[in-house]
Amino acid sequence: MTFHNAKGLRPIRRPTLNRIGALGVALMLACGHATAAAPTGAPAAAAATPVSAPASLSVSKIDFKRGEDGAGRLVLQFDGQGANPDLRNQGNSVVIDVGNARLPEQLQKPLNVTDFATPVQRIDAKPYGGGTQLVLSTNSAFESLAYQSGNEYVVEITPKEGIAATGAITTSTVAQAASAVAQRGYSGRPVTFNFQDVPVRTVLQLIAEESNLNVVASDSVAGNVTLRLVNVPWDQALDIVLRAKGLDKRRDGSVIWVGPQAELAKFEQEKEDARIAIENREDLITDYVQINYHSASAIFKALTEARGIGNSGGGGGGGGPGGSSAQEESGFLTSRGRIVADERTNMLMISDIPKKVARMRELIGVIDRPVDQVLIESRIVIATDTFARELGAKFGVSGSRDNVFFSNTVENNGTNIRDRATVDTAYQRAVNEWAANGGTGAAPVRDPYTITRGLMSNLPVAATSNPASLALSILNAGYLLDVELSAMQTESRGEVISNPRVVTTNQREALIKQGKEIGYVTISAGGAGGGNQANVQFKEVVLELKVTPTITNDNRVFLNMAVKKDEVDQWIELEGYGTVPSINRREVNTAVLVEDGQTVVIGGVYEFTDRNSISKVPFLGDVPFLGNLFKKRSRNKDKAELLVFVTPKVLRVAKGK
Repeated sequence: MTFHNAKGLRPIRRPTLNRIGALGVALMLACGHATAAAPTGAPAAAAATPVSAPASLSVSKIDFKRGEDGAGRLVLQFDGQGANPDLRNQGNSVVIDVGNARLPEQLQKPLNVTDFATPVQRIDAKPYGGGTQLVLSTNSAFESLAYQSGNEYVVEITPKEGIAATGAITTSTVAQAASAVAQRGYSGRPVTFNFQDVPVRTVLQLIAEESNLNVVASDSVAGNVTLRLVNVPWDQALDIVLRAKGLDKRRDGSVIWVGPQAELAKFEQEKEDARIAIENREDLITDYVQINYHSASAIFKALTEARGIGNSGGGGGGGGPGGSSAQEESGFLTSRGRIVADERTNMLMISDIPKKVARMRELIGVIDRPVDQVLIESRIVIATDTFARELGAKFGVSGSRDNVFFSNTVENNGTNIRDRATVDTAYQRAVNEWAANGGTGAAPVRDPYTITRGLMSNLPVAATSNPASLALSILNAGYLLDVELSAMQTESRGEVISNPRVVTTNQREALIKQGKEIGYVTISAGGAGGGNQANVQFKEVVLELKVTPTITNDNRVFLNMAVKKDEVDQWIELEGYGTVPSINRREVNTAVLVEDGQTVVIGGVYEFTDRNSISKVPFLGDVPFLGNLFKKRSRNKDKAELLVFVTPKVLRVAKGK
């Protein structure tokens, strides 16, 4: 049996050497083996011949797992006890030799463990010199440790952090290595142990010597352990030994008590039972706590439902569920404690032992505090930009043929195509008849011989746009030429700004809305006589801001908010049923983290429309230059942008009562 205790670069004190040397002699005598003296000034060591294993001992299982912090964990199981494994680092590999255990043929195969994302990439298991050899190939710097318990041997390969580029040991390297160990929760001095089948009590004594702590082992601590630890913090070595033997520890100052887990748990349970028994015999007191900034019933509910057990009674009217199981199991009161909430005076009455009452008063003091408020200012901006341009034309030619005119007056003969002589004769006859009748009635009107306008192309700008027009008419003895050009250009820019703001306390929802309700008629069956029935319904068209703020510890505000702005776009006429509104809806629902007093854009929508259209007479509209008289052009550009800004401002409230 061999053990070694390394203390880094620290000089070894003479009393420590004496104690370790004496311990080595005791181990030698206990095991009945000869020892060799260590050279002067070197750490004390003792050598022993390992216990021979039975000839039938063999490896029964090879398992690999990923441990904490990316460590690779190899577990070897044997079909009996007494295996004597030996571990050594060889370059980028870890070699494990088990000379007294054979390797079954089904386990003689390589294992690819790259997917576990540990320093170990491959495990080669093969027979070696009548025993077994396992080679763990790695791809990075590592630290290895191993321990044995019964018929199980565990090897852990941990990634090494903070290694210098050169082989020299520098102050920075040591500091980085110490920091890496501290991150894993261990801060003890590194030690090196190499034991083969050593009593657990002996290992605990060595750890006590190294840690300068007092270790008390229970009488039930027994058994041996085999382990190899290289540069491992002593507190981590202690945890490994305890885990391997099913032990646990409790620390009180500089004293560590080690014992089986069940034994320690039983002791603590008995200690807790004794404490409860003492509390049950203690006299009760009653205290009254005034609630200033909260609701007494809400605090009562929180205290009695601390573990999610429902309350069996109300807290108002001067009392609550005095003996409910919720209070007994809440953890804030003893089984005899009572708490009552009075909503009228907003006060809590607590009855329990003095220690519990003092804790309850302290807890209520933490809960019953003024809460900071938040001013939320929102700004909704709707910007529009509209541009429209239209060009249209009217064109027509009218004329006469063989002194026949096109008239816009229809005579009694039912025709509007007459020559000049016919018109004069008809007019004279009408005058004579009017005179013969004594001149009563309206006098005849002479036909003006006008030529009716005949438009060959009629594509003007829409009349609803009130366009400007330019007309030209050319008239000679028998022909009329009409040309009319119309044009319209419209530009419009608008901006609508809404600025709702609201103040609320921390983590309390606030709602503000402004607008109107639009009434409209709906038709449903089931009226009088089996006919339809008209119903009037209302639809909200409002500007609404709903927000729940949460103030964080780093002076920021988390906003869970909804912003809505509706407006009536147009009214749709339904014949026989009245009108129905068409509503434009703009809504944002979001959660955002904002600095105190900072303005952010929580949402925006940008719309752009560009439309070009041409209406023309087929073929004629395609004639160069003259084709413009037979077509209409229009272009529309619409831009609309919606932006929602929000600015939270924390209104601090003085703490305390």
